[in-house]
Amino acid sequence: MEVNEARELEEQQEKALENNLKPVSFTMAVLAVLVAIVTVMGHRTHTEAVLLQAKASDQWNLYQAKKIRQADTELATDLLSAVQLRDPETAKKLANGYNSHEQKWTEDLQQEQKEAQALEAEVKLAEHRADRFDLGEALLEIGLVVSSITLLTRLRTYWYLGIVFGAAGVMVACLSFTVR
Repeated sequence: MEVNEARELEEQQEKALENNLKPVSFTMAVLAVLVAIVTVMGHRTHTEAVLLQAKASDQWNLYQAKKIRQADTELATDLLSAVQLRDPETAKKLANGYNSHEQKWTEDLQQEQKEAQALEAEVKLAEHRADRFDLGEALLEIGLVVSSITLLTRLRTYWYLGIVFGAAGVMVACLSFTVR
């Protein structure tokens, strides 16, 4: 065999190897895009959880403010009942006004507490969803890295393993939409 023929065969073999690796490169590109998508979805879900936590904190602050007002009103009512005023009619009016405020705040407190607890439940849900996105992202990244090993070793086993990790990552990320 001549030198030219040997080089020609070598070039043909390299071209065949390159064509053989095109599906691997395409798979890596798809995995990279999926990693980007799942990463963005995870970040948005984490942001949603933080915003919901801020709303829940605000709601609990409102609850506490009304609870403090209710306690102050109870103290004022108790003070009016313990102290004798010059004008009993005025004392009675004040006590009735305080009692109506107390009743209103009692109803408001129950509502504020329910709203705060509902917001906390939404926070937990968003955090659970974000955890799923994070796991999906990690699996997709593992799939991408394992697939890239195929380019170095020329062993298709790594490509198949990368596809398995990638598919698992996509499934876990998609499952985050089913979290209730």
